[in-house]
Amino acid sequence: MPIHDQSYRRYGGGRTAGGRAWMVIAKAGIRTMLQKRLFLGLLLFSWAPFVVRAVQIYLASTYPQVAAVLDPDSKMFRDFLEQQDFFVFITTIYVGAGLIAQDRRANALQIYLSKPLMRAEYIAGKAAVLFAFLLLITWVPAMLLLFLQVMFKGSFEFLRNNLFLFPAITLGAFLQALLATFTMLALSSLSKSSRYVGILYAGIIFFSAAVYGAMYAITGGSTTLSYLSLGANLTQVVDVIFRITPRYATPWPVSLTVLIGLIVLSISVLERRVRGVEVVT
Repeated sequence: MPIHDQSYRRYGGGRTAGGRAWMVIAKAGIRTMLQKRLFLGLLLFSWAPFVVRAVQIYLASTYPQVAAVLDPDSKMFRDFLEQQDFFVFITTIYVGAGLIAQDRRANALQIYLSKPLMRAEYIAGKAAVLFAFLLLITWVPAMLLLFLQVMFKGSFEFLRNNLFLFPAITLGAFLQALLATFTMLALSSLSKSSRYVGILYAGIIFFSAAVYGAMYAITGGSTTLSYLSLGANLTQVVDVIFRITPRYATPWPVSLTVLIGLIVLSISVLERRVRGVEVVT
């Protein structure tokens, strides 16, 4: 059988646009997590407060006699986001601890970064996995509660009187998700053990709260040092976003500066730790 000459031919396949590689990493990470039954159970359990609040909105809208007690207001949405803090903490550890640590343990970073894949795309893809799940248990149910309030009430009166809730819920949920995502990714890049990363993250959260608690007792109940606690800083800023009187004496710009500084520090750690191996021939 004769072999015909195969001369040069122009590439006839499709060409993927640049800057989309992070989506492949994100989709693969999200798909992997959704295949775990334990994690699916955690997601379902994290929506239990949503069901309780939805019943509250329904009863207040349907039965005027209980509206005085259960009628929702802007503070209810703030309280709902605060109730989700526990699930944010658990999800951050469960999903985020191994996002980079597992790749470091398997020496997969060299494989990732040897492809036409920029370091920023790798980090963005990993961050998108955790960020998406955190919004799924904070921003999504909070916005659905706002929609249910309008639907059960049958009018836009509540929405007109509380238009700031749209940006408040979005800013509060996104700030919490960004802080947890980049902090966890930075810690995950420091170790090859997912378990160690999870313990380290929990240790930072509880240790900062314990330091503030000790200073609170030493200063005789003063809350001016609440910026020592990561959780207190987030609470302070989100309270201001929801137009609620802050519960600590620390000025909210100080708390916001601490949060932004931690995010910037985490990005700096990622920039240093997520690197490929340069081969010189």
